[in-house]
Amino acid sequence: MAPVATLPHKSGGHKRYLSAKKSDPARFQSELESEGSDADAGALQLAKGPQEPAWEGFDDQDEGKASEKGVGSSDSESIDVELESTKKEKPILPKDAEEEELERIIFGDSVGFKQGLEDFSLDRTVGAYGDITDESEAEEADLDNVADQDLFFFDAGPVPAPAGSMAVAKTAESDDEDDKPAWEDSDDERLVVSLASVPQLRKLRETAEDDMVNGNEYARRLRKQYERLYPPPEWAVHATGRMHKKRRRTMNDDESGDESASDMDLDEEDLSTQPLAKLLMDADILSRTTRSSVKRRKLQAGTVDIQRLKDVSKAGPSAITSLSFHPTYPLLLSSGPSSTLYLHHVNPNPPNPNPLLTSLHIKRTPLTTTAFHPSASDARIFLSARRRYFHVWNIATGKVEKVSRIYGHQHEQRTMEFFSLSPDGKYMALRGSSRKGGGVINILDARTLQWATQVRVESRGGVADFAWWGDGSGLSIAGKNGEVTEWSFEDGVVGRWTDEGAVGTTVIALGGSSGRDGWLGGDRWIAIGSSSGVVNIYDRRAWSQNNASVAGAQTNPDNGIPKAPKPVRALQNLTTPISHLHFSTDGQILAMASRWKNNAMRLVHLPSATVFKNWPTEKTPLGRITAVAWGRPSEEEEREGSLAQLAVANEAGHVRMWEVKA
Repeated sequence: MAPVATLPHKSGGHKRYLSAKKSDPARFQSELESEGSDADAGALQLAKGPQEPAWEGFDDQDEGKASEKGVGSSDSESIDVELESTKKEKPILPKDAEEEELERIIFGDSVGFKQGLEDFSLDRTVGAYGDITDESEAEEADLDNVADQDLFFFDAGPVPAPAGSMAVAKTAESDDEDDKPAWEDSDDERLVVSLASVPQLRKLRETAEDDMVNGNEYARRLRKQYERLYPPPEWAVHATGRMHKKRRRTMNDDESGDESASDMDLDEEDLSTQPLAKLLMDADILSRTTRSSVKRRKLQAGTVDIQRLKDVSKAGPSAITSLSFHPTYPLLLSSGPSSTLYLHHVNPNPPNPNPLLTSLHIKRTPLTTTAFHPSASDARIFLSARRRYFHVWNIATGKVEKVSRIYGHQHEQRTMEFFSLSPDGKYMALRGSSRKGGGVINILDARTLQWATQVRVESRGGVADFAWWGDGSGLSIAGKNGEVTEWSFEDGVVGRWTDEGAVGTTVIALGGSSGRDGWLGGDRWIAIGSSSGVVNIYDRRAWSQNNASVAGAQTNPDNGIPKAPKPVRALQNLTTPISHLHFSTDGQILAMASRWKNNAMRLVHLPSATVFKNWPTEKTPLGRITAVAWGRPSEEEEREGSLAQLAVANEAGHVRMWEVKA
């Protein structure tokens, strides 16, 4: 099929313009050579000699163009070709002095750049508010040696001008040489802060006209404001002043970078530690060694005046299973299965109530029992866990001693988790793990930590619990079958008696004063808890050789201890096993609690042996109680009517405090 020719598109009688196809360049070259136009010949000549001025030859070029147009119009297949004469580059003239100066001012040079680095300053107010002298005006008029940063700046808004000159930092004059920081930022001296322009910083001004301060002065005023809001405890102010001076002399640089003296992390193999963070190193910081005679107030039965104080600690990593107040100083010791021991300063007053002083972490040792040494002159803390060893931490020297065995009694003492220190601080009693023949209590010398003696009781099921007599001369040991053994260092076993209605004895406690010193430690009250939730309270003051507690009760004519005494009161307020029994320091209140039920705690008034009916309430946040401890308030608090301080810990790790007033 023959191809169909495409006709040009017609629109309004007009034809579409179709550009001619490009032809061979050699063809155009031959045509150009055949034409004898002088103008074209002149246009194709190479400029070998001096070029004519640009204004010369304009007429000839015009004539050549006209002839080219004529040729193009006659021949439709040819295209217009214009060849322009090459232009020679204009030579670059050397720079004069004025151009070089202008270039140096705008772009700068190496000398000005180095000088600018030396004179660089972030202080935009330098010279802004000072007096301008004639010499300075003359220098400003001369801009030959002006650095670039002095000619240009970023306008960030108006800067308020102070009434006087800028405040000078007072740190160099007020700070002690020993209190200088280990590292200083050089930019603080060049930093400028306006105290009047920021509402939050106006409280840092010392006068109404005070405004501009540098970085060092700004840091000093911030530190002063923080100390004003959160002052340190009064009893530790003197100590902390000297502690910082001694710290750099007692701690090496590598030791201070790796671990802090107030947060020690110990291995079983390495028990040499740094001293406690200077807070308890000096004897005069805890100067309260004696108490003045304050008349003790008697508590009324029925209701108790109890107020909640600030919590000692919030929820922790584990339950708190042990609480202990220092016998003299306002310190509270707490620990639990998290292997960490915490030492708090008991000070419920704001702004920083009950601050944490220090903590001690012993790896792989879930702590069960921790206690202060009862003597105010002994700075040791005893720690034990379900292990074959226990630790003794001397907070005065920082040394931690590990006692790993009791020679000759290793088989009877497989664990040292339950211990108790005598009130006089001479002995340490450990409940043995052996149940052969009843139960065993091993007694160590608290000073040498060597085995001193042993108490073996005939009790089916072993020893449930034991308690020291008030004078530290003996023990009251409760067996799981309900039999109680009275034992003294001088006479050994002085008597045995049976708890009435005992069903799985769990805990025993002693408290109060009977007024009969030297007889059974001088304790008046003895409380025994059982697995049924019943607590029996006995009054030892009624026990005597000639006066039985109840008609028909058999007595021991040798020591005046009845074999089956009658309790003053059998308290049945709790229904789960009793886990905690603790008397207050004056023996007027007994705290009984069970960890097997929420809010299972009651306070008992003595000597009436009745439960306070107004506490705890339904909203009292006790939880599952894991530890209870009584503390004695300060002398000033006692004069104001404070009777005792109560600390309660639970499974969530909370340690809450209450104050009982008379």
